[in-house]
Amino acid sequence: MRFGVVVFPGSNCDHDCYHVLRHVLRQEVRFLWHKERSLAGLDAVILPGGFSYGDYLRTGAIARFSPVMSEIIPFAQRGGTVLGICNGFQILCEAGLLPGVLMRNTHLRFASHTVHLKIENLDSRFTCTAAKPVLRMPIAHGDGCYYASPETLQELQQQGQILFRYCNAAGEVIPSVNPNGAAANIAGVMNRVGNVMGLMPHPERSAEEILGSADGAQIFSSMMSAFEAAKERSGFAVPS
Repeated sequence: MRFGVVVFPGSNCDHDCYHVLRHVLRQEVRFLWHKERSLAGLDAVILPGGFSYGDYLRTGAIARFSPVMSEIIPFAQRGGTVLGICNGFQILCEAGLLPGVLMRNTHLRFASHTVHLKIENLDSRFTCTAAKPVLRMPIAHGDGCYYASPETLQELQQQGQILFRYCNAAGEVIPSVNPNGAAANIAGVMNRVGNVMGLMPHPERSAEEILGSADGAQIFSSMMSAFEAAKERSGFAVPS
């Protein structure tokens, strides 16, 4: 599978994503500079964490209008796989590729620690090969409070678009483990079609046991497995 990792001014997790994809999972991967206007040959695009364009105005607001996003938006609309991590999640919401918005943490402090995530939908291209229902990953954000209208939240629930919720080690979704005040403990969602996903925790920082958890690798492995399965079924190829 051929991945592209976007590099915005202020990205700080781009090399982490590249390392996991190239050296841990042995996939083809290349960096995409924010001014790039071609996604030719790519099967998936990763928007990494960081502080794109210094997070001026609000998180993701400027990056949403970068030249590379003019290619990523139609790529996603054609069915291409897109994953946004932390700041990348914020950018996808700003671009209208995902519902809702990410707001300042309700406690107004930067949150940086390990959390547990309950997988709410195991039938997605981002979770289909997960070996267990609760994953362990780090977070590092000041604007991770996911918000959507009650109507949107109900629709997300009904359509299976909520992929991850903050939980305790036993998988219980309770308010006390919510690190940022996110609505319904939501940590990650996907679009209606299921090809675009965003999450606040960092799977690329938890993809090797030496980092304390390899759970994050399951997200990337699921993407790879879903891609290969789709190719076998119908000669699937993402239009570039």
